[in-house]
Amino acid sequence: MATDSPQTKKSVIRENIEAILIAVLLALFIRTFIIQAFKIPSGSMLPTLQIGDHILVSKFIYGVKMPFTGTTLIPISDPKANDIVVFQYPKDPSLDYIKRVIAVAGETVEIRDKKVYVNGKPFTDRHGVFLDPLVHSASMGPRDNFGPVTVPEGKIFTMGDNRDNSYDGRFWGFVDLQAVRGKAWIIYWSWDVQQSLFSLDRLLSIRWSRIGDFVH
Repeated sequence: MATDSPQTKKSVIRENIEAILIAVLLALFIRTFIIQAFKIPSGSMLPTLQIGDHILVSKFIYGVKMPFTGTTLIPISDPKANDIVVFQYPKDPSLDYIKRVIAVAGETVEIRDKKVYVNGKPFTDRHGVFLDPLVHSASMGPRDNFGPVTVPEGKIFTMGDNRDNSYDGRFWGFVDLQAVRGKAWIIYWSWDVQQSLFSLDRLLSIRWSRIGDFVH
């Protein structure tokens, strides 16, 4: 009866290790340059994105970037108004934030009594919602009255769609283009994360109607 020689066994082990290494490198390449998964932990983008939505973010749509530095190697396009982008939080780059682009470099942003203006004209605001009827004066904070400010070169100004409950550019400023990870693309999973992970309620909370929705 024929048996595998030690050399044959080593060859099989080596092939398996090589296959695993190639798979890992391919996964890292895809995650770094093409697409990455993120989950929504807060309600700052309601109603567009719900807590418990899991989304895929297109990383190459704004160009191929050098890992760690964010330097663009192959430019393709820049974020534009109404894009939903994932980026490194300016105050703590270890955190990822997701917001909607309101204005880009050279544009002037102002909020007057909850109404958003860009370059002195009403912003085409199809997604933002102000649900609190109370209007805060500028002396109370920048939530409802802000600016005008002009976006510097190489920066963007972002806000959450849930305008009354979003910690965004009104409070901490601009986002550097190098800090932008990518553009929100599609919801691949969604459920109520407030339910216990190993409970029937969590399974029953799956939002089947949201799975596969493109993010706009």
